[in-house]
Amino acid sequence: MLTSTMARFQVRVLDVGQAVIHDELSLGMMLEVPASHDPAELLAALGAGLDEDLRFTHVSGVDYQQWVAQQGKPRHIVTLLAAGVSAEQLAAVVGIVEGHGLSIEAIRRLSGRVLVDVQNPGRASVELSLRGDPDDPASLKADLLEAAGRLTFDFSVQQDTVYRRNRRLVAFDMDSTLIDAEVIDELARVHGVGGEVATITAQTMRGEIDFQESFRRRVALLKGLPEAALRSVAGRVKLTDGAHRLTSALKHFGYTTAIISGGFRFVGERLRAELGIDLLFANELEVVDGCVTGAVSGAVIDAEGKAQRLREICTAQGIALAQTIAIGDGANDLPMLNAAGLGVAFHAKPLVRESASHAISNFGLDSVLYLMGFTDQDIEEIGG
Repeated sequence: MLTSTMARFQVRVLDVGQAVIHDELSLGMMLEVPASHDPAELLAALGAGLDEDLRFTHVSGVDYQQWVAQQGKPRHIVTLLAAGVSAEQLAAVVGIVEGHGLSIEAIRRLSGRVLVDVQNPGRASVELSLRGDPDDPASLKADLLEAAGRLTFDFSVQQDTVYRRNRRLVAFDMDSTLIDAEVIDELARVHGVGGEVATITAQTMRGEIDFQESFRRRVALLKGLPEAALRSVAGRVKLTDGAHRLTSALKHFGYTTAIISGGFRFVGERLRAELGIDLLFANELEVVDGCVTGAVSGAVIDAEGKAQRLREICTAQGIALAQTIAIGDGANDLPMLNAAGLGVAFHAKPLVRESASHAISNFGLDSVLYLMGFTDQDIEEIGG
């Protein structure tokens, strides 16, 4: 009825938007009324016989030009994840983003509907579409981190570009990311050198030894470990919560997946077969006569090596770095996380969480799907 009435007045529609929120429909239109018609007559015709709430606002030529000029402003997406989003959490996020010069244009729920009488409703996620540039991006992140720690939620702030909407590659760290274990520690315990390996790891964490030296010294302690122990450890490591759901969805939607790890290839091969991972880059333990020699075959993949492998995949497949997602938990993942279009620190230590652009600390690996803009309904439709 509305548009048919407008047609009689030869109205031009400059902008239109509609949303249904619960049982209410909201429709907004910006109209240009030709000089040959009286706007007052149009408004009277539109309102005639309608019980709906109609509101009209005159837009001056200056205001319209200012509105048109705003379309060049950057857009951002804030994704909020929590165990049931509370008003306090949402108020904190809204207050922070608006305080940093960003205006909220739309909010949508990504997670499924929940029943009010459920004891544990599970995680919830909402996505806020923002316009503008933050006055201080580092300060914006710091403020959100403080609120996230205080109110127990995860968040992500991304610039909403064409690359965000067209990701093509997802790269995973392996230990403590795809699997819930550090394989070298598991091997050390089996071989009876767990304490020695733990001491070297602690020195590395304190910055007393670099990764290359630390890794080679720990591997040397595995000398003499039977090859059968490698298969045993590889067979019993558990996938991280949500890993299977995430990789299944990525495979269904046609993403390329890769493991880029400073861990061991023999575990990566098991995950590659189980999860359908496309590419695998990991360190190769040298085995001679059925026993580990205490050395690594080839160059050790360290922090810079991970980032370099990501770049090499992009070059080989014609993918822009901005179209990539990288997920990891450790300091040696940071170069790869920072090189990717979306770098996610997954259940990482505070230093890594603060240094990475995005973090998931309270939920499973499949929460990355929310950061990509997928809804629970999208995943349920493919049986995920």
